[in-house]
Amino acid sequence: MTATDPALTGLAQSWCALSLLHGKIETRVERALQSGHGLSVREYSLLDVLSRQHSGPGGHLQMKQVADAVVLSQSATTRLVTRLEDRGLLTRYLCDTDRRGIYTDVTEDGQSLLAEARPTHDAALREAFDEAAENPVLAPLVRTVEQLNN
Repeated sequence: MTATDPALTGLAQSWCALSLLHGKIETRVERALQSGHGLSVREYSLLDVLSRQHSGPGGHLQMKQVADAVVLSQSATTRLVTRLEDRGLLTRYLCDTDRRGIYTDVTEDGQSLLAEARPTHDAALREAFDEAAENPVLAPLVRTVEQLNN
């Protein structure tokens, strides 16, 4: 079945189109990040989310918040953090006020890699959206997503 299959309900057709758009974008961005920087989309997203933390009140994210931000389970997020920590891109340490809490920060190497990868990510994202905008089924979704920024 495709997003234009008449056997699907309107809602199902919309969901198929959204899933198709997501898949096309993720595939394009994944390919660009892997070939240019040795990063997966999930790794890039995790570095990006963690790089936005700050040391003020509420500035550090708990692992559940990080997991929600990168759309992974907590256990998958922990494994991803461990892989990036093993590569020297992240570091973990105990929270000063709650010894049960563990924070994760992006290292200087992680910040450098993220800065190098960001233009690649953004260009691949733009290319994926531009390509999807040429598809009549996906064009309305592309316009909607682009309007969210305005």
